[in-house]
Amino acid sequence: MKLTVLGYYGGYPAKGIGTSSFLLTATNGYQLLIDCGSGALMALERILDPLKLNAVILSHYHADHIADIGVLQHYWQLAPGNKAQPMLPIYGSPLDEPHFNQLDWPNATEKHPYQVEKKLKIGPFTISFFQTNHPVATSAMRFKEDDSDKEFVYTADTTVCADLPEFIQGAEVLLADTNFYADKTGQRWHLTAPEAGELAKMAKVPNLWLTHLPQTGLLTTLVTQAQQAAGQKVNVQRVHQGQIIKI
Repeated sequence: MKLTVLGYYGGYPAKGIGTSSFLLTATNGYQLLIDCGSGALMALERILDPLKLNAVILSHYHADHIADIGVLQHYWQLAPGNKAQPMLPIYGSPLDEPHFNQLDWPNATEKHPYQVEKKLKIGPFTISFFQTNHPVATSAMRFKEDDSDKEFVYTADTTVCADLPEFIQGAEVLLADTNFYADKTGQRWHLTAPEAGELAKMAKVPNLWLTHLPQTGLLTTLVTQAQQAAGQKVNVQRVHQGQIIKI
């Protein structure tokens, strides 16, 4: 399977790059969109007809992760072309009922719930969930493809969580919320670069990719800070727009 980066900023788009969204493509060609932040649809159109999506899954309902859901729904309702299926399934948490209900759109999309305590099967993927530390119900997600021994974990938005390393352990790739540099102080709801590195070290993952990045500062500094915390056994990189990560 492979993961294509459609957007990686946290909070708001900048410099022509959108917020959190990723396309997970299975070996058999199944297309799963993970989050759908601002700018996601235009980035997706460059590599795939949105009508060819098989499903969408959302970690939570903050705008930088769902801003383009509405335009995706309009695309599926109005754009000409052959759809992968009559209705696009969108999976989300039912704990936020108003947002969850908005995933239904006439002749376009239909909502499907997931439960944090239960595994979910979507196409060739089995997905496990972990409730993170964030102001709204947010799920980290662990993805496993049928007939593959490799898995990856997407933390979504989180601060430090005691049991998160155990949830990640054994994965090949960790895609981690890294919204802050090491000098961040005060109240926050995202990881600093050293915390992301320490998380990878504790979970013993070989590959750490930094995402949900800040719009200011030198992003290479994030990598350096995370690498120092992770140690030499972890390969630390930050995501780039349009990048394909093979898992």
